Amino acid sequence: MTATASTPTVAPKTARAPGPKAPGRLRAWATRAPLLPALIFMVVVTQLPFVATLVISFFDWNALYPDARSFAGLDNYSEVLTDPDLRKSVLTTIVLTATVVIASLVIGLGLALLLDRRFRGRGVVRTLLIAPFLLVPVAAALLWKHVLYNPEYGLFNGLLHWVGGDGATQPDWVSNTPLIAIEASLIWQWTPFMMLILLAGLQSRDSELVEAARMDGAGPWQVFRYLTLPHLRRYLELGSLLGSIYIVQNFDAVFTITSGGLGTANLPYTVYQSFYQAHENGLASAAGVLVVIGSLIIATFALRVVSSLFREEASRS
Repeated sequence: MTATASTPTVAPKTARAPGPKAPGRLRAWATRAPLLPALIFMVVVTQLPFVATLVISFFDWNALYPDARSFAGLDNYSEVLTDPDLRKSVLTTIVLTATVVIASLVIGLGLALLLDRRFRGRGVVRTLLIAPFLLVPVAAALLWKHVLYNPEYGLFNGLLHWVGGDGATQPDWVSNTPLIAIEASLIWQWTPFMMLILLAGLQSRDSELVEAARMDGAGPWQVFRYLTLPHLRRYLELGSLLGSIYIVQNFDAVFTITSGGLGTANLPYTVYQSFYQAHENGLASAAGVLVVIGSLIIATFALRVVSSLFREEASRS
């Protein structure tokens, strides 16, 4: 009797048909739909005017002679980069930005170190220190121009008169030191911004590491130099980059305090002069495009610093 081995028949596997993608796509579009009006509004308000400005920058276009406009190519950009007044405004913009950012960072660091300590009334002091940053830029510039700088009834000359008596000199601060007058007002307004960024960095330190260094005999200066300052490097970079983006585009203080006179005209004010006073639409558009390009370059570095900060915080958690 022979046994025959019967091999079981296995049904061939049928490949599963992929599930319908339509519901997933609809769900994705449903989650993005609330953002579409904001996206469309941002494109209409920001990108379309910039494209129009970019197109106008290639034309020789004076608003007083609209029929005489012609295509100029890169002539407007060449004039912006070679005109002595425009080059001086670029130099003024660089000096103004560097001075305000560095001074506000240094003062903001000192205030952040002060607020990082516990003392009675710290919340009130923090609120008062933040207040200058909450003011409208034009209001802050008017405050400095009339309340502090005015040669007749300003606070600075009032203090000089009170200290020195009737024979005290009453200088005209804006006329004698115009650029410093603008820089002081901007430093006063932007120091709270730097202080908040650096205070956030100080409060993210590892307290156990600082305490261990103190137990090992490290003094306050050594803790600051070898622990605090390296930890704040990213926050210092972030503050300097964000501050530079806004100070480069500052117009309010220059217009309000000096009206661009006495060698204080920066690039945004020069764009205003070219557009509204000289009616040179093409030249003003070219200068504006260069300001935007410079701001985008700085903003790119700022975004990299912010992303690196997020990565560091995510690795810690």
